[in-house]
Amino acid sequence: MINKYQYQNVSEIWVDKIPSHWEMLRLKRILQIRKEKNNPVVTDFILSLTASQGVVPVAEKEGAGGNKPKDDLTKYSVARKNDLLVNCMNVVAGSAGVSKWDGDISPVYYPLYPRDNDNCNIWYFHYLFRLLPFQRSLLGLGKGILLHESSTGKLNTVRMRISMDYLNNVNLPLPPRAEQDKIVAYLNWKTSMINKMISSKKREIKLLKEYKESAISYFVTHGLTETEMRPTEIYWLHEVPKGWSETKLKYLVKKHKREVPENAELLICSNSGDVKKRGDSKLGLVASSDDIYQGVQRGDLLIHGMDTWHGAIAISDYDGMCTPVVHVCTCNQSKRFVAYYLKMMAYTKVYKAISNGVRQNTSDFRSWDKVANLLIAFPDFEEQEKIADYIDVIVSAVDNTIADYEKQIEQLHEMKHRVILDAVTGGVDVREVLIPNYEFVEEDEDADSEEIESEDKDEVDEEQED
Repeated sequence: MINKYQYQNVSEIWVDKIPSHWEMLRLKRILQIRKEKNNPVVTDFILSLTASQGVVPVAEKEGAGGNKPKDDLTKYSVARKNDLLVNCMNVVAGSAGVSKWDGDISPVYYPLYPRDNDNCNIWYFHYLFRLLPFQRSLLGLGKGILLHESSTGKLNTVRMRISMDYLNNVNLPLPPRAEQDKIVAYLNWKTSMINKMISSKKREIKLLKEYKESAISYFVTHGLTETEMRPTEIYWLHEVPKGWSETKLKYLVKKHKREVPENAELLICSNSGDVKKRGDSKLGLVASSDDIYQGVQRGDLLIHGMDTWHGAIAISDYDGMCTPVVHVCTCNQSKRFVAYYLKMMAYTKVYKAISNGVRQNTSDFRSWDKVANLLIAFPDFEEQEKIADYIDVIVSAVDNTIADYEKQIEQLHEMKHRVILDAVTGGVDVREVLIPNYEFVEEDEDADSEEIESEDKDEVDEEQED
């Protein structure tokens, strides 16, 4: 690829130069906001916008973020096909995308469309708004609560409203229309190749996780050798190995309320089924007062009272402290066996079946009585340890392989961000690149990550006229 560009310097936080024949213009000179209300009702097709999925019909939206659709359709605005939707509360986290449909949208979404279709390919700006450096450059424009950052650099839990008046004055690069078209075609091709590789590795991870969960579930309920089975009163098991005992968890596990040691580190019982130091992770929320924390000792069994359904059950490798939503326990049996057994109940959706979750995709086991009365089947201690040893080997091998795949995915995401940044800023000259026939593959982002759409306001402030 031969770069024939000459460059000009620009004074933007996220880009320092662009090709000399490109322009740098304020957004309001390129795009305008569609001010079409759904009153009277012109459509009942409700659209949702997330950083993970882009623009989708609300019926196809994954995950639990955002608010339920409004009953009064006149409260919505209208978006048209090929509008660039920007969530004014979440744009710094990448909540922007082009709509493939006409439909109703929350008033916190800005539907943007070209002032001049002959000079603007909306998909060029779609790619620009998906850039992490560009998103970060908008942070100083917002008002509200900020966020936490994932390991991939994605910002979540954002409530930082950026007014259209501020957004209008953001400077954007504007290549000639023919170049925009070529950049979009080039990026569609390149990102499809990368997205295909990412999807493949995610499928491998999914299969590995399913294998790990099935292995744990089988061995903690059947043991390591073939044996005669007998009926059980534990309805989700139906039968257990002959010779195994059955009892309530409270006879095996004791809950503690430990004092918080001095200079204790905050620990997180994570959904991945391990305990992390909060300093090593951006997971979780910090309590408002040290008084409500409880102490944790190395070797304690931790059971998360709200994320039990997701397998947030682990043995701590650290001394520290945690929030009271976590049950801190000791065990008179093999802690590893008991922990795996409790995870099995998550994998087989037992907790969801017997819980009263307070929000979507949760189980409410904050009550110790509810945890204490869970039923467990178990062999003698020696066999528990043998089962736990065997599972440890499987889990270690699987987790190491998953970690390798996740590292590769992270590298592919970095590659994609680099490719997009170079193309939309003119860092590479794609004008003469021959684009082969290829299969277009859309971005396959994780939809189960925490994401708030901030649709909880009926209206946003009236925007200033251009």
